Formats: sequence, structure tokens, C-alpha cells
Amino acid sequence: MQPILSAEESQLQQAQFLVKEKEFTHLSDELNAHRRQMPFTEITKDYRFVGAEGEVALADLFSGRRQLIIYDFMFARSPCTGCSMMVDNMGHSAHLYARDTARVLISLAPYPLLAAHKQRMGWDHLWYSSAGSDFNRDFNVTTDSGETFGISVLIRDGERIFRSYFTTRRGAEYLGSNFTYLDLTPMGRQELWEQSPAWVNQTPPYQWWKKHDEY
Repeated sequence: MQPILSAEESQLQQAQFLVKEKEFTHLSDELNAHRRQMPFTEITKDYRFVGAEGEVALADLFSGRRQLIIYDFMFARSPCTGCSMMVDNMGHSAHLYARDTARVLISLAPYPLLAAHKQRMGWDHLWYSSAGSDFNRDFNVTTDSGETFGISVLIRDGERIFRSYFTTRRGAEYLGSNFTYLDLTPMGRQELWEQSPAWVNQTPPYQWWKKHDEY
């Protein structure tokens, strides 16, 4: 049990702790701003994937949007429980679309296995098979020691595609809300309070938010 304090004493300690929490938030904002300034790596290989619509190219995964978040879901033979928990906590993709950002899942297993697990779990996220391609190895989620999970962020400039960020393990675990996913991208939340590259168009916070069926 923790110490039992009066309401006044407890409120004082909560106020003191809030100062530390605010410091952490500001440090997180600085880290996100640094991430938005990181250099890009161009992707030139012609990767192919299979989804509900058949075979598609990497550019197709953007669905016409500027940015793409890829969650590499561990599923070569059977679906990973931890990855399933991660997808359970993903917010509605419409809010990402509103910020010119798409999000997809990619796994090594053949697409029919992905589709069956997606139906079982009741998900509506777009999911693609990378079976037969070098994608997972090139993107650091398949190595000689085995398969892992990860998150990559891609951005388009016309026909050119760049990778701006990659994280795995604890870096991926903290994600859940669409805000934290947008924080990983070069364009961020695209709100006026952020320190962002000069080419990013920003709008006031809150004003772009809608219910996911109202965009």
C-alpha cells in the first residue's frame, strides 16, 4: 500500500508530480521535432504485395496520400499475439487520412491467412502479404536470427518514395492513438504549435478533428 494522505496533502504531491510530467511532455515534443528533421533514404526497389485487391506496388499502399505508416506484423506461419494486441489498439484510420497519411499492415504469410485472421479479429485495417519479396529483410524486420515486428514511415515526393523512420520493440509498444502515430511522421500532426520543417502546411489544433464518419 502507498501512504495515505489527506486530500490537501495528496493534492500538493499531485501538483509537484505534474511539474515532472509536464517536463516529460516538453522533452517528448522536442524529440518529435527532431524526428521530423531527420534525413530520408530513397526506396528504389520495385516491391510487390498482395492484398484484397490483388497484387499492388509499394506506391499503391499510399492510397493517394503523401505519407505511409507500415506496421510489420509478425505472421510468417501463425499470427503473433503481441502484434494482434497492437492492432487491437490502433485508432480509426480516418483520422490519419485527414492528415494525408495512410497506414497498412504487412506480413510474410500468404494473403488468405491474413484475411482469415483479420476477419476473426474484426479489423478493418488494410493488410498486405510480402511473401516472395525482399521487403521484410530490406526493412529490418527479418534477419538471420528470425522475424520481428516494426514500424516504418514513408513519404512521397511525386513518384519518388523515401523512408524517414523505423522503430521496433519498445519504440513500437508505446503507440496506440493516432496522435502518437502522426508524431512519427515528417509532417507530424500538422498543427501550428509544432516545430516542423518549413514545407509542412499547418492548421490550428482541434479544428481538423472530426468523428471518423464525418471526414
